[in-house]
Amino acid sequence: MPDDLLQLEKRHQWHPFTPMQAWCAEDHEPLMLVSGQGCTLTDQHGREYLDGNSSIWTNIHGHNHPTISAAIRAQLDRVAHTSFLGFTHEPAIQLGKQLVDLLPGSALSRVFYSDDGSTAIECAMRMALQYWKQNGGEQRDTILAFDRAYHGDTLGAASVGGIPVFKGSGNDFGYKTLRVPHLDALELLTSDQVERLAAVIIEPLIQGSAGMRLWPQGMLAKLSAWCRERDIFLILDEVMTGFGRTGSMFACQREGVTPDFLCLAKGLTGGCLPMAATMTTERVFEGFLGAGRAFYYGHSYTASQLGCAAALGSLQVFREERVMEHLPAKIEIFTQLVNSLKDLPQVMDVRQCGLIAGIEIGPYPAEELRGSKVCLAARKHGLLTRPVVDTIVLMPPLAVTDGEMQRMVNAVRLGIEEVFG
Repeated sequence: MPDDLLQLEKRHQWHPFTPMQAWCAEDHEPLMLVSGQGCTLTDQHGREYLDGNSSIWTNIHGHNHPTISAAIRAQLDRVAHTSFLGFTHEPAIQLGKQLVDLLPGSALSRVFYSDDGSTAIECAMRMALQYWKQNGGEQRDTILAFDRAYHGDTLGAASVGGIPVFKGSGNDFGYKTLRVPHLDALELLTSDQVERLAAVIIEPLIQGSAGMRLWPQGMLAKLSAWCRERDIFLILDEVMTGFGRTGSMFACQREGVTPDFLCLAKGLTGGCLPMAATMTTERVFEGFLGAGRAFYYGHSYTASQLGCAAALGSLQVFREERVMEHLPAKIEIFTQLVNSLKDLPQVMDVRQCGLIAGIEIGPYPAEELRGSKVCLAARKHGLLTRPVVDTIVLMPPLAVTDGEMQRMVNAVRLGIEEVFG
């Protein structure tokens, strides 16, 4: 990085989830990424790296995909942004229809746009709570969530999370939350607790920020049935799992579940622009009809034309390149490759679902930062990824080739061997 940029970086920037004292240390040169093509990113020195975690779980079709880039440019030539508060535009209309069509036969027929995963979650929870308040369920004021869950970083989204470090100083704010460790714990709830539940929220199939921890097979279907029997809304956080990551377009389809709210973000635009969507049912929508009723929530950039254009471009790629048809073969190879790491004595567990994997090393004291050290060592072998404590995450774009997957896993292996000698 040129000295002037390096000085400006350390003087003015504040990065998320980053210990800034170490970042700003005199001997630390931040990695500056300057371009990308496919699954490869290039830094300021011309070095190339494989994008091993899809740029924090967002990228779907690889970087600089011509179809998505063309869609964004075409929209930019028309208009970049107009308000969605009291107005509409064609990209949002077309995207809403295409999202609904991705769930044929389901009850999810309404789409509310927002900016990111946290806001998609906020939207679903606010809708659920406001629905009950104005439709005879005033006592339903509580959200049930699960231990080790992660649903975002805004105060409301963080309040239903189950990982203390992400709550910051906002523990006393947010939604009334009832937290349980697993499905069986629902049977221990009192009738009063159940009657107060407006909704249950969960990351389907796999908890990402908990270290890629898998739910037992069939758990989601059982949870859905439990909610239906008690007329409690089910909110599915598919911010990470949506758009093919688990092998189906949405994780809920793996168990034949249709939620009351489906929250989408990260991969919605193919990982090119920030945008989110919360899908819901006609029942919920109709609960907001009537004199003086409205859903009092939204953002200045709700339904951004550029974001909608990128999302439409991404869905076009899914269709034209038959992305979902090619996934099973890729997942089979990915499964074999990541599980081959189990022969390393430092690897405690490999947890994998579709093209998502967590390679857990240990047990080691968290303060030793072994996971971070492995990722830094793997960087020298051409892989960029981040750990969740001591779980190394591999989540390549769906466009990844067999050879690229092999190189990613080899880099993890070499990183582990270097750190542990």
